[in-house]
Amino acid sequence: MNRQQLIQQIRQKKSYLCVGLDSDSTKIPAHLLQEEDPVFAFNKSIIDATHDLCVAYKINTAFYEANGIKGWQSMEKTLNYIPSDIFTIADAKRGDIGNTSTQYAKAFFEAMNFDSITVAPYMGKDSVKPFLDFKNKWTIVLGLTSNEGAYDFQYLESDGLTLFKNVITKVSSWGNDENLMFVIGATKTAQLQEVRALIPNHFLLVPGVGAQGGSLEEVSKIGMNSDIGLLVNASRQIIFASTGGDFAVRAREEALKLQEEMASYLG
Repeated sequence: MNRQQLIQQIRQKKSYLCVGLDSDSTKIPAHLLQEEDPVFAFNKSIIDATHDLCVAYKINTAFYEANGIKGWQSMEKTLNYIPSDIFTIADAKRGDIGNTSTQYAKAFFEAMNFDSITVAPYMGKDSVKPFLDFKNKWTIVLGLTSNEGAYDFQYLESDGLTLFKNVITKVSSWGNDENLMFVIGATKTAQLQEVRALIPNHFLLVPGVGAQGGSLEEVSKIGMNSDIGLLVNASRQIIFASTGGDFAVRAREEALKLQEEMASYLG
């Protein structure tokens, strides 16, 4: 999916909601465990309930990889079930030397046909560039994360700039705003304005709204650009709103709350 197609979806749906399918097999409703593929059955219901309210789904691959080959099958079935006009994210946080990154890119862009993948930039340009060589695919680089451990490295100063600013500045020169996004945690709104000054035109994937305490209002006010430029992810708040038979209904209710709030910011 290219940039204009993504923007069109956002404006059409009045939503920049990304639903995170962090489908922990130990947390899905008990009545689904009798299904042949409980995780896919869960995801299918979540997608049916929310696809008209969101513009992206983010599949956290760890929750699938943990289940071995069955998990990969659940992930592939889920990916194939997502409507073709919805942006798909492999939240895999890959990144290695060039030839290895090329294989990671082939796995997620060709074998599984995700629109995008999250990438860790620690190993530098030759670990990120192979992902950028794929046409109409997106590389989503970890810029500033919401976790407590972010303070271990991301705020250290180098050449007068914090490390996360150095990373964002340097990585943004390796691609462009049509194939590069950055992950910026929703709990980092104090830094979001600084990030926007560095990369005014790039899309930002913003996790951490809802269960992690991030404010959708603040993120939208500070992070939005002329093309909206945001994908705000919510996972647990939506998919685990209930663990009973009404889980899909409750998921839709939570997604609708976020979509309606987003619509108010879009005007």
